[in-house]
Amino acid sequence: MRYLYHPHAKESFLALIENDYKYIIKARRHTLGDRIFLRNLSDAHLYCYEIQTITKKEAHIALVDYEIQTVEAKHKLHIGWCMIDPKSIEKSIASLNEMGVAKITFIYCDRSQKNFKIDSERLEKILISSSSQCGRSSIITLEHSPTLQDFKRTYPNSLMVNFSTTHLEQNALIDTLVIGCEGGFTPAEMRLYEGQIVGFDTPLILKSQSAALAVASKVLL
Repeated sequence: MRYLYHPHAKESFLALIENDYKYIIKARRHTLGDRIFLRNLSDAHLYCYEIQTITKKEAHIALVDYEIQTVEAKHKLHIGWCMIDPKSIEKSIASLNEMGVAKITFIYCDRSQKNFKIDSERLEKILISSSSQCGRSSIITLEHSPTLQDFKRTYPNSLMVNFSTTHLEQNALIDTLVIGCEGGFTPAEMRLYEGQIVGFDTPLILKSQSAALAVASKVLL
C-alpha cells in the first residue's frame, strides 16, 4: 500500500482506530516514531504523519510534513458504460482505476437490465483501496445517465465501441468512449452514433467488462 486513506488527513492530529489501526499497527507492525503517509483524496497532497502513542485499540499520529504530489494518467479517459451485472463491474473497476480512467458514467441502454443497480458506496470503497495500492492521488468519478440518448446529448463528441473498420489505435487521443452491455447496441442506438463508431482489430466478440479493460489499456497505457 502506497498510502493510507483517511478522510481527515491534513489535520494536525489524528487517531487511527479499527481497520486502520489493525493495518498500520498489527499488519504492517509500525511502532512509535515511525512515519506513515496519508491522503484524503480530496486534494493532491501527500501527508506525512509520525506515530506518537499506541494503545491497545488506537494509535495517535501527528502531522509533520506534506507536499503536493499528483499521481495521475497523462490522458483523461471517460467511459460511458452501459449497465451490466454490478458483480462484473466490481471485479473490473479496480483495474480501470489503476490504469487511470478518469470517469465512468453508467448508462441504462436499451438492452440493459433495468433491475441492475449500482452500489456507489461499495464501489467507492473498492476504488479507495485500489488508489491506495497503486499510488493514484484520486479515484474514478462515477456518474449515471438514464439513457444513451441523454448521454449523447451531454457528450456529443463521444465515440461508440462496436464492430467497425475504423480501429481504435494505441494511445489514441480520445476523451469519451461508450461501451455496450451484454447483447450489444440496438440498431437505433447505432444510428445515434453513425459516423462515430470505432472498434478493435479482431473478429472476436468481447464481454462488456473485457471491452472496458481493452479500451483503457489502448488509450492510457
